[in-house]
Amino acid sequence: MSFEGQRPKAAFSRKSFLWGAAGFAFAAGLGKFLYRRKEENMDRLPVFFVGHGSPMNAIGENEFTRGWAESMKGLPDPDAVLCISAHWVTRGTRITAMESPKTIHDFYGFPQELFDVQYPAPGYPELAGSISKSASFQPIEQDYEWGLDHGTWSVLRHMIPKANIPVLQLSLDGTKPATWHYEFAKELSRLRQRRVLIVASGDLVHNLRLYDWRNEEKVPDWAQEANETFKSLILKRDAKALSDYENLGASARLAVPTPEHYVPMLYSLALASDDEEISFYNDKIQSSVSMTSIKFG
Repeated sequence: MSFEGQRPKAAFSRKSFLWGAAGFAFAAGLGKFLYRRKEENMDRLPVFFVGHGSPMNAIGENEFTRGWAESMKGLPDPDAVLCISAHWVTRGTRITAMESPKTIHDFYGFPQELFDVQYPAPGYPELAGSISKSASFQPIEQDYEWGLDHGTWSVLRHMIPKANIPVLQLSLDGTKPATWHYEFAKELSRLRQRRVLIVASGDLVHNLRLYDWRNEEKVPDWAQEANETFKSLILKRDAKALSDYENLGASARLAVPTPEHYVPMLYSLALASDDEEISFYNDKIQSSVSMTSIKFG
């Protein structure tokens, strides 16, 4: 992984934290979520992993964008969205905490139409501060510089086209192994009960070096094999094997040459309960990039 941002100023302390309802409300300041009227405290929202693919999906209409839009049908509006994007890798963990996160065009070589896109969703500083203050597994630093990168807005533009829901983005700590990310993600589980929609964005298979730009419909055997292996293990909820992906064979190593697009899937898996349905959609590979998306719950 490459890193953006500064090195943390000090080592973190792994103090225990009381996660009971009262303790969470007073320590983390999330009373507005905990004391919601009973009728609003409904079933938790699902968790998503989206294969975001090319930034061009942001401005086109195709089978993938329709799949993202369809995945939101029938769901109540969330109070906020928390995205874990493959495109924000840092030392330590950060969360966007500004009132109005900027739209980041973190790519090059695309048409001006794509650079003109803005996704003006508001931020949610209060929630960002509460998540930061309640962190116990690892400190979460509040960030006022980043914004929403294309791993977030290119997908949300179709899932929540009005951009009227507050959006926060959580970074990936590039110094940590896959197993650490799976365990860390569990700390976010309380947000699911409070109408926070969690969207992890990456690609199960992501090897641009081997991408066939002249024929993206031609899928190499190793890419298909890796995608099916990952899906099978996800259905089994085998977090151990999925975290140890480098030992899943040559096809998996080709599919995940660097971990940043794969690791977000581990966040969604960690946040899913054993009794929740797992459904795949947009289940297609374009050359060496998988668009496979997952809905948990």
